[in-house]
Amino acid sequence: MTDAPLSRWERGGEKNTGYGRRFAELVEAGADIDGEARLADALVPRQARILDAGSGMGRVAAYLQGRGHRVVAAEPDLRLVAQSRRTYPDVTVLPHDILGLTPEVLTAAGGPTEFDLVVCVGNVITFVAEGTEVAVLRRFRELLAPDGRALVGFHLEDGPHTARSVTPDQFAGEVEAAGLRVDHRFGGYDLRPADDLYAVWILRAA
Repeated sequence: MTDAPLSRWERGGEKNTGYGRRFAELVEAGADIDGEARLADALVPRQARILDAGSGMGRVAAYLQGRGHRVVAAEPDLRLVAQSRRTYPDVTVLPHDILGLTPEVLTAAGGPTEFDLVVCVGNVITFVAEGTEVAVLRRFRELLAPDGRALVGFHLEDGPHTARSVTPDQFAGEVEAAGLRVDHRFGGYDLRPADDLYAVWILRAA
């Protein structure tokens, strides 16, 4: 049996440790770090089932849980899992990547096995292991409730150093191959027009 390929995030090694520290400093300073979470909250009714896939230090999941949603966070970087549990102890965070979120794992954690919204922001989708891009999107589709949607946000260009650069057409092709369709495209969480620099896309099952 061969080992699973390293994700692009894991390839970054120690260079990625500044992420959690930077956001901890922003939280401490009272900065507005909730743009992604505000949009996610607007996409669902209260008490929605939300998966924060690649939840990092937990800021999006904590905001959404504070708005009354049933939130499951998943983060494979154990350093960020520890930070999330320290900073937001009331948020359930599972130490798994997206492909590891099987029904058995979710059930064992006391969470739902389908979601009204899957949130995958902060370039997470561009950090997955090479060759798994469509499989990750397909897992989103499998996790969605019948009317569920996915919110993804990532740099198309000039992103983090180990993240993938991808064109809108290329990503749209992967979305289609995964059995999803694009509902909306924006250039930011403030719903500015779509551009070729940053992608905020809302997806649902085709």
